[in-house]
Amino acid sequence: MKVCLITGSRAEYGMLKQLIFLIKKEKTINIQIVVTGAHLSKKYGKTIKEIKSDGIKVSKRVNLNIKSRTSEDIIKSINKGMLGFVKVFKNLSPEIIIVLGDRYEIFSAVVAACFCKIPIAHIHGGETTHGAIDEALRHTITKMSHFHFVANSNYKKRVIQLGENPNKVFVVGGLGVDSIKKTKLLTKHQLEKKIGLKFKKKNLIVNFHPETLNNLSIKIEFSKLLNVLKKKKDTNLIFTMPNSDQGSELISKMIKNFVKKNNNTFFFSSLGSLNFYSCLQYVDGMIGNSSSGLLEMPTFKKGTINIGKRQDGRLKAKSVINSKLSKQDILKSINILYSKSFQNKLRTTTNPYGNGGASLKILNILKKIKLKNILIKKFYDI
Repeated sequence: MKVCLITGSRAEYGMLKQLIFLIKKEKTINIQIVVTGAHLSKKYGKTIKEIKSDGIKVSKRVNLNIKSRTSEDIIKSINKGMLGFVKVFKNLSPEIIIVLGDRYEIFSAVVAACFCKIPIAHIHGGETTHGAIDEALRHTITKMSHFHFVANSNYKKRVIQLGENPNKVFVVGGLGVDSIKKTKLLTKHQLEKKIGLKFKKKNLIVNFHPETLNNLSIKIEFSKLLNVLKKKKDTNLIFTMPNSDQGSELISKMIKNFVKKNNNTFFFSSLGSLNFYSCLQYVDGMIGNSSSGLLEMPTFKKGTINIGKRQDGRLKAKSVINSKLSKQDILKSINILYSKSFQNKLRTTTNPYGNGGASLKILNILKKIKLKNILIKKFYDI
């Protein structure tokens, strides 16, 4: 069976990597890897290099020409993506495509597959993010997909609620957890040498993305976080590049200016999954609004300060501290993170996205699925 897996971002590839390795070993499946989105952009670290260094052959590329991140630019990228994926699918003739999540580059691939009459398997559907336009894209991808690999029984219920056949919805757990469990993490000394920083007694990783459904000024909102962080001179602050969303360029510019003025700060356009997971192991917690704070950080039994509404609606472990985007609330949340009572509570944290094994579950299901007449979908009424 010819299976085409599509990846468009560093975070998503980190989650998919173990699944790719497993499928590569399977003799009954011929895997095709199509790379798109930020993977091909210098601005976002050109992370196709990481894919190649992992020994993964790239079958095709679909370049979206990511430049600035206005709504018009993103729509142009989606249009370019749809046209590019149609050509790729005609060339590769896959029998099914696999996609993860809710990004606009994935949306363009799914639309192309839909019109090329190629079945779609979607990973991490049924989740909600009320503060991001990804919410609408994720559910739209669900409606165009034929198989659903979800992270939790709550998400299975939601996918069925969208009219999908319960027999085609499989609870497998979170792929992020799987990747962490399968990755041999670096020692602190190895990591320090590799990324060029020395950990202090206190260390935080900062992942902040635009709230794409928020009409408030990104500059004003992000400044509130930076104004709190600039007072934390005793803490290493490790910033990563925001996603290629509308408003991400402004956040990146603000981070770079902040790092220039504060010698306890560091900025990485892309750490790569090995360095990123290793970093999560040694920091005290994560602050921002990234999904990794909810999906992956609880596996390390570390705290997450989840700011604003971007991740509203997602399942959260008790290691997650919800904070408003105000100086007072962010400062209060940092104090909670470092408190003895919260640190004690972290010891018994369990990740609602499972304990690993999602990749193998997906592979075993893929080996059994039947594609005959799968394109004809009927709305499942509850």
